[in-house]
Amino acid sequence: MTEKHPRRRRTVLLAGAIVVGLLAVTAATSAIVWHGASTAVSDPPIVPRTVNVISTDLTDSETLAGTLGFGATTAIRGAGAGTLTRLPATGDILSRGSTAYRVDDVPVPVFLGSTPLFRTLGATGLKGADVQVVAENLDALGFATGIATADPAKAVWTGRATTALTRWQRSAGLDPTGTLGVGQVVVLAADSRVNGVLAQLGDPAAGDVLTATSTAKAVTVPVKATEIATVAVGGGVTIVLPDRTRVPGTITAIGSVVEGGDGKDSDEPPTLAVTITPNDPASVAALEYADVVVEVVTASHPHVLAVPVGALVALTEGGYALQRRNGQLVAVTTGMFSRSLVEVSGPGITDGMTVVTAQ
Repeated sequence: MTEKHPRRRRTVLLAGAIVVGLLAVTAATSAIVWHGASTAVSDPPIVPRTVNVISTDLTDSETLAGTLGFGATTAIRGAGAGTLTRLPATGDILSRGSTAYRVDDVPVPVFLGSTPLFRTLGATGLKGADVQVVAENLDALGFATGIATADPAKAVWTGRATTALTRWQRSAGLDPTGTLGVGQVVVLAADSRVNGVLAQLGDPAAGDVLTATSTAKAVTVPVKATEIATVAVGGGVTIVLPDRTRVPGTITAIGSVVEGGDGKDSDEPPTLAVTITPNDPASVAALEYADVVVEVVTASHPHVLAVPVGALVALTEGGYALQRRNGQLVAVTTGMFSRSLVEVSGPGITDGMTVVTAQ
């Protein structure tokens, strides 16, 4: 009797353990099933991203590196005898009637024109473009010469011009001789800014005295000679300043001298200097010199339909299509690519049409 009780007790304990194990497995299974059901319910449906076909203007542009400053420099040479006794400072403005420098302590004034003084004027009957230049400057300074002609080559020096010259010389602090010789004035194409002084006090007047630039700031861009056809005088550009400010500008000059590209082993392609003037001088007033970026529009397609590039669907048979929201594919012809947009056209492609795009 005493041996039967332990055996029965072990049987009961074993049965209890099995029951507990089954309950644990059931609970775990229930938990797994419930978790799976919960996950399936919480997943949101996938909704494709869509965009609309838009009507816009597309442009293609080229980015060029440039320098903001006062443009190309020109060397100003003195002439005649004498010694330089006073020189201008960098930044000085040379305008009509102002003093460029002094020779033997005598002012050398600035005249504006396209023909330098190449002989002594003052004798009645002299004819030529230099006569016209001097007459125009004296007239502009308030000393009437009476010389007026549409053809500079036909301008003739008169006694009245000599009287006007004498009066101006006296007012300018010059010896009132009534004659004007080579080296007594500097003829510039326009008002200029002194960019640098080449000579020193005591140097002979005949020689390079200074360099000058335009008084207006401009951007100089070297353009490859093979690409110069992409720009034209009068064309509009965008100047991007160092602080990312975008300033509109206009191409005002294209150089005719090819620079660089010398020799077979040269890595630098030949270039031409292109000058760009900001439309609003005040927009660059705070900058003296700066490295800038110039965006030049090389092609323009106005009033076209466009979509983001991510909306294009490549077809196995070639070409592209747009996908409607219902999955339908509509074949398109692509045109200009501009940044993130692409020009599209084709039957059924309309402004405002909704299409699927890549995420």
